[in-house]
Amino acid sequence: MWSRRFAPLLTAAMLVSGCAATIMPPDLGGLYSRAAASSDVDRNPVIVIPGILGSRLVDGESGRVVWGAFGGGYANPQTPDGARLVALPMRSGAALHESRDEVQPSGVLDRVRLDLLGLPIELQAYTNILATLGAGGYRDELLGRSGAVRYGDQHFTCFQFDYDWRRDNVENAGRLHEFIVERRNYLRSIYRNKFNRADADVKFDIVAHSMGGLVARYFLRYGDADLPADGSAPPITWAGATFVERVVLVGTPNAGSIHALDELVNGAQIAGVLPRYDAAIVGTMPSVYQLLPRARHGCVVDASDNKSIIGDLFNPVLWERLNWGLASPRADRWLRELLPAVIEPDARRRIALEHQRKCLERAAQFAAALDAPAEPPAGIELYLFAGDAVPTDAVASVNASTGEIRMIRRQPGDGTVLRSSALMDERLALGWSRKIVSPIRWTGVTFLFEDHLGLTRSPIFADNVLYLLLEGQRSKRAAGL
Repeated sequence: MWSRRFAPLLTAAMLVSGCAATIMPPDLGGLYSRAAASSDVDRNPVIVIPGILGSRLVDGESGRVVWGAFGGGYANPQTPDGARLVALPMRSGAALHESRDEVQPSGVLDRVRLDLLGLPIELQAYTNILATLGAGGYRDELLGRSGAVRYGDQHFTCFQFDYDWRRDNVENAGRLHEFIVERRNYLRSIYRNKFNRADADVKFDIVAHSMGGLVARYFLRYGDADLPADGSAPPITWAGATFVERVVLVGTPNAGSIHALDELVNGAQIAGVLPRYDAAIVGTMPSVYQLLPRARHGCVVDASDNKSIIGDLFNPVLWERLNWGLASPRADRWLRELLPAVIEPDARRRIALEHQRKCLERAAQFAAALDAPAEPPAGIELYLFAGDAVPTDAVASVNASTGEIRMIRRQPGDGTVLRSSALMDERLALGWSRKIVSPIRWTGVTFLFEDHLGLTRSPIFADNVLYLLLEGQRSKRAAGL
């Protein structure tokens, strides 16, 4: 996921030409300025949730940048101290939520900052989606100052939810609950003072990119409820739906991504000019396991027989048998740095295998919680923007003797997330039928001819998401509820 996630930032701008005439992007100002400048209690505030790598991370003790800048004193994962900052701690006998460090999220990542050969370089990450939605101060810098969209003075109408994307997505869904409750109370005070509405039922719209969509979906279904300790799926309560009306998912890997498996096994090279993140470092992060694809979709096959599907990808025994990730003998080179107080290699390996087992079991439970079919309550609308024009790795073969992974088949997607994964298309497991079979009840789906980050830069996305947020009819309101 990592290397495909930010590599498009390093490519040149794409030139688009037409045979007969050049089609210009829509005039967002002409279309939406009046709606955007309106200030009434019926206009839902928006929460932006970035994907993996989409929030800046900073060490609370030293102030060093862990993720979001690559120059000066940043946490270089190729050095022992940098690796310890980037990786999550592994502790024997402790639950994943108890394995904590001092690293904290510090804002949604609008740009990635590099220091290449002594020259500072800035690469746009979420600038476009933040600008389009008018999130925080970015609105004044870009759309507001250019006059493309006049947002009026309602600066409370858009919020950025930053989070530690290394950690468990269930844990971050709990943080999202706290975040929304705080903003809801704040907005109620605004509505009371500005509109004399003490009883305003504040609802939010959510725009979530990539893994952020999984956090949003879990929150919708379960609120801040944790996964049960016995490994079962929690009851679907739709507790988060109390606070939310419309959700827009952008390039979300609802059925996982084969790239997550590749990077847990082989490490992540985000881009050629950035340092490599070893598999032992990536393997400490529960969220990456929660991006694994579903074995029932036939995404991993035996190299000796491409019709033979490899078993449950969430099974720790499989990972240990194939020497994947933290189970690899090669992992000890970095385990010595990540566990400096543990002298014996066998003791380090036991701790690492325990951590990997906890991550895999948690990921299996998380996947089951999201994959269960469920009809959302009235008034909840779920929209998807996905790519289906970029050949995307879909099937990998595994050498059962060596554990080596090789990509052997591509299918339509955005270069990172398959079209079928974004849709959560169960026809891959059940057999083809004309109509999609998905546990997710989509209100609307839009396909874009873009890569994973290009989805957020697309003028088609900008036009349609502004329409959905500002002007589109709402099912709950249309029904008079």
